[in-house]
Amino acid sequence: MTATAAALFGSYPAADVTWLLTDLSGVDLERSTEHREAAIQGGTHYSEMLPVEFQPDAAYLELFHEALELSADRVATAVGVVGELLWERHAARGHQPVLVSLARAGTPIGVLLRRYYEATRGVAVPHYTISIIRGRGIDEVALAHVLERHPAGAVAFVDGWTGKGAIQRELDAAVTDWVAAHPEHTGLDGELAVLADPGGCTAIHGTRDDFLIPSACLNSTVSGLVSRTVYRDDLIGEGMFHGAKFYAEWVEDDVSNRFVDTIASRFAAVRADVDAGLEVPPADRAVTWAGHRAVEAIAREFGISDINLAKPGVGETTRVLLRRVPWQVLVRPDRLPDLRHVIALAEARDVPVVPTPDLPYSCIGLIRQVA
Repeated sequence: MTATAAALFGSYPAADVTWLLTDLSGVDLERSTEHREAAIQGGTHYSEMLPVEFQPDAAYLELFHEALELSADRVATAVGVVGELLWERHAARGHQPVLVSLARAGTPIGVLLRRYYEATRGVAVPHYTISIIRGRGIDEVALAHVLERHPAGAVAFVDGWTGKGAIQRELDAAVTDWVAAHPEHTGLDGELAVLADPGGCTAIHGTRDDFLIPSACLNSTVSGLVSRTVYRDDLIGEGMFHGAKFYAEWVEDDVSNRFVDTIASRFAAVRADVDAGLEVPPADRAVTWAGHRAVEAIAREFGISDINLAKPGVGETTRVLLRRVPWQVLVRPDRLPDLRHVIALAEARDVPVVPTPDLPYSCIGLIRQVA
């Protein structure tokens, strides 16, 4: 689709999210894990191709459903804390939040925040999802689309979690460059709102704990049946949004709406927990970038020259196991009961799981150097 036209895309109700993405469903973009890893480490940008979608067996899918039931209150609490922090911040600027989630891990979180505001305030806030790509920047066509319709000071960028902060840094740079070129948008704020911020990258977080957000367990089947985003010059022309694929063929396996419905059903029950989460002193919300420093130390310890081959946190480790070539997984022994899906994926791919006490994250996935 172009910047002026929308199409049926994704499996969420249309009111929950506006996808600012070009539909590339008819393009052959998938490459095997080994082919893709060799290409990435050989210099091809990861956004030019897609991994083959992982489809779990019954045992792994059962782990997802167990994790969803066990963590529903915790995720709902984090959504509530983030929702209230955003509402307070934007109210001080005279706006209601306009949610702009980062596709695709941020998309379910944007849907949840929109549902939260409907449930607690009876307000239907806008929610767009757009692409940002490490090393390529934000989709400026999509950002312009949003800013043509809403005040810059109302925009709230949303994602699921932080690792070592690469996307927050990418967003900071993109917003700085955008405002320099568009001074009328000086109110644009690039600080991410995330449910889990173990990396210490943003003040707008539900928790600093590295806990499992179950949407990290799967790929498109928990993210509206949409792939990760794609940017290639031969596919994305001037005036077009970044691209993605809609996997309509997986509709029978789709749990995207079950995920958000389950979490949203807990909003009323966790009200007291949300209030408690909001009592965290501002000093404890300060940005520290501690995660980035910790990963640098891990990389040195394991002789990793490219820090991008070390992926910290539950969400990022899961991604390594789903679509990269993993070398080993470092895990904190005291977090093993919460990492059953990580252990299952590692066993399925014959990846060593190395108990590592005192990790600053629950786990860290290390990617094998193939070049």
